[in-house]
Amino acid sequence: MSAGMKQGEEAIVPSGNDNEGDQINGNHTGKIDEHDGLGGSKLSNFLWHGGSVWDAWFSCASNQVAQVLLTLPYSFSQLGMLSGIVLQIFYGLLGSWTAYLISVLYVEYRARKEKEGKNFKNHVIQWFEVLDGLLGSYWKAVGLAFNCTFLLFGSVIQLIACASNIYYINDHLDKRTWTYIFGACCATTVFIPSFHNYRIWSFLGLGMTTYTAWYMAIASIIHGQAEGVKHSGPTKLVLYFTGATNILYTFGGHAVTVEIMHAMWKPQKFKYIYLMATLYVFTLTIPSASAVYWAFGDALLDHSNAFSLLPKNAWRDAAVILMLIHQFITFGFACTPLYFVWEKVIGMHDTKSICLRALARLPVVIPIWFLAIIFPFFGPINSAVGALLVSFTVYIIPSLAHMLTYRSASARQNAAEKPPFFMPSWTAMYVLNAFVVVWVLIVGFGFGGWASVTNFVRQVDTFGLFAKCYQCKPPAAAAAAAHAPVSALHHRL
Repeated sequence: MSAGMKQGEEAIVPSGNDNEGDQINGNHTGKIDEHDGLGGSKLSNFLWHGGSVWDAWFSCASNQVAQVLLTLPYSFSQLGMLSGIVLQIFYGLLGSWTAYLISVLYVEYRARKEKEGKNFKNHVIQWFEVLDGLLGSYWKAVGLAFNCTFLLFGSVIQLIACASNIYYINDHLDKRTWTYIFGACCATTVFIPSFHNYRIWSFLGLGMTTYTAWYMAIASIIHGQAEGVKHSGPTKLVLYFTGATNILYTFGGHAVTVEIMHAMWKPQKFKYIYLMATLYVFTLTIPSASAVYWAFGDALLDHSNAFSLLPKNAWRDAAVILMLIHQFITFGFACTPLYFVWEKVIGMHDTKSICLRALARLPVVIPIWFLAIIFPFFGPINSAVGALLVSFTVYIIPSLAHMLTYRSASARQNAAEKPPFFMPSWTAMYVLNAFVVVWVLIVGFGFGGWASVTNFVRQVDTFGLFAKCYQCKPPAAAAAAAHAPVSALHHRL
């Protein structure tokens, strides 16, 4: 195991080139040869050691959708079809822009530090360190607080989703019990050293999400519109902004952008990867959410998980199982940066032994487990996290940080990355960044925060904290459904 850990860690070591541009562009160059020299098989290296552009694309696309795919139809029932589609495109492009800003700031930070002779051997650069190096300790504290809290609740959401999904295959156990079980399963992610080692998992995760998305779309179309279906959304402002912030959350998955970049052999090539990933994600989220909402309409207002309305059959069970595996992967994505932070706090970040690091990481999982049991509100919790945390973590802070980093003429002149080809003016970049800050602050955090917290409090009042089985059928209804005639079920299919 120690040998495996050594491979994972050495894959992070930057090259020692003298030229500043080559240090960034040639990051990780030659590491494949080193891996072969360590005695690992070619198959092991192929599956385990990822750092290419494609690896980063799979990581971004796989991490972006996950369980939120199942809650987007719920958001459509709150927003209406047109607003749901428009806001997906809007926030997808907005999120791609701020991911681009994060990548630019990473390259700037890295270029400055390597020019000073800084060595990042066995050290994973994280977003709060980029903010610290470019803007100072205050920004480091703000970035660390928002990023860690968002990733903490992002992990909580994946755990809640696992329990919610498996319940639709096996309802002999309540969702709280399933949360206990999957909490233990997800704790095994402590053994995955870094994002460099998610190559095969990212590939499989995106394949699983693709299957689930198209299953949802096709199954809804085959099912047809439910009897008496209504599409009355939007009806209330509180529901409208709750749905909007869930979409903001959907395309705000780039809290792990810096860690994914650092795992690349050539991180400068990341700039447009998130946009390419988002364009692919559109092909999954828009058809699936639209089809499910078309079929079930307002019924989704009381069913935040789309699986609860789709016909029970082998295709749905396969989708549930694949999503469970993908949520395990996404839990690892959200938790790994937290593992890094904790390792740095306790002085274990440069430890070679995978077992020692895994043991040191375990305390991170415990509060996640506990919070998932306290707040099992699958769906509403996404919107609350989106409004209160994602709005700052991946929209407002990167935009402000970019504006402040390049506020002086000398900083702009010596920038490691110049403005992109589609926006060659610094002034235009400042205008767009200012728009992002104002829009997300007012609409995302302001109105979205009010609506999401109101909806979240309503769930607490209705179901209570530590709810044993959130949105489960009453025992009588569950028994009746279990004994329904097979012919009736086939008729629904």
